[in-house]
Amino acid sequence: MKTLNVDLGDRSYPIFIGQEILSDQSLVSPYVSGKQVVIVTNETIAPLYLNKILTLFKNYQCKTVILPDGEIYKTYEGILPIIDCLMQNKFDRQVTLVALGGGVVGDMTGYAAAIYRRGVNFIQIPTTLLAQVDSSVGGKTGVNHPLGKNMIGAFHQPKCVIADTHTLNTLDDRQLSAGLAEVIKYALINSADFFTWLTHNMDALKQRDSIALSYAIEFSCQDKATIVAADEKEAGQRALLNLGHTFGHAIETGLGYGNCLHGEAVSIGMVMAADLSVRQGWIKPLVQQQIMTLLQSANLPIEVPIINNTRLSIEQFDELMAGDKKVLDGQLHLVLLKALGSSFITNNFDKEKLKQTLSAFVTL
Repeated sequence: MKTLNVDLGDRSYPIFIGQEILSDQSLVSPYVSGKQVVIVTNETIAPLYLNKILTLFKNYQCKTVILPDGEIYKTYEGILPIIDCLMQNKFDRQVTLVALGGGVVGDMTGYAAAIYRRGVNFIQIPTTLLAQVDSSVGGKTGVNHPLGKNMIGAFHQPKCVIADTHTLNTLDDRQLSAGLAEVIKYALINSADFFTWLTHNMDALKQRDSIALSYAIEFSCQDKATIVAADEKEAGQRALLNLGHTFGHAIETGLGYGNCLHGEAVSIGMVMAADLSVRQGWIKPLVQQQIMTLLQSANLPIEVPIINNTRLSIEQFDELMAGDKKVLDGQLHLVLLKALGSSFITNNFDKEKLKQTLSAFVTL
């Protein structure tokens, strides 16, 4: 087992990464402050892992909330069953919420923890690759709005993260690939060497080789932990973690939540960011081709999909991106590339070239 640390002073917390560590009582007990626990999971994960997690809390006053599975349920109304459970059982400020599942469960549980009694503790137990390498770390919690993804939320850090790579054996191939998009993101923003490693080890990752997966998860979590420690609330460099996300969130929202998985939308968004970077003259076309090749080798899409016989229009993209969280003082900020493993945040790009990129990816 590997242990990483997110250094946030008195709010620092560990990330435990290992095989078959879900039953390790010593990993959770130091991070449960009282005797009250609510485990939040979904109807897909519950039959697989809920009983194992329940044994960790057999000596606690423990309740379970099982949510429906899917991004479509990641709404303000969707968290009410969690709040109802807390209220009905008169749980106090010492209660600990446990998020058992993927990114949707983690985001919703974390947000419920952030707002119940103005903030209670929670633990992340991510069971998807995307959640293990990205969404479970860093304290971003929230829900979607019909006009924008993750627009309702709070920064609320977990007490610990337990990433058991064994859970990835029950993950379907499409979800595994969606997680690989976030892994590739870390290579693009910060490490050409990791990009090279990924090109050589993609087959092992897709085959769920435990050594390769553990290394990819560890690298990704360490990179994110370092960035979060330096910029917890995204005042600066943490925004680099949004490479491809402004385009990707527009795709997710515009096509309807769940029709395009988050990792799939981010994959397309990273290609679009690379395309704009090429048009600006900041990277060579060969770099964009290398990125597309790696994404395709991970079985990820590189084009905006057609849903119900249509794609997003340029006007829809413009409208959705204008409502993005990275719009400041009316100016859209994008994460773009200077090279493989070198990214930067800017609003100083040619707006006409942005339209050219959108035109290349959408139906006029």
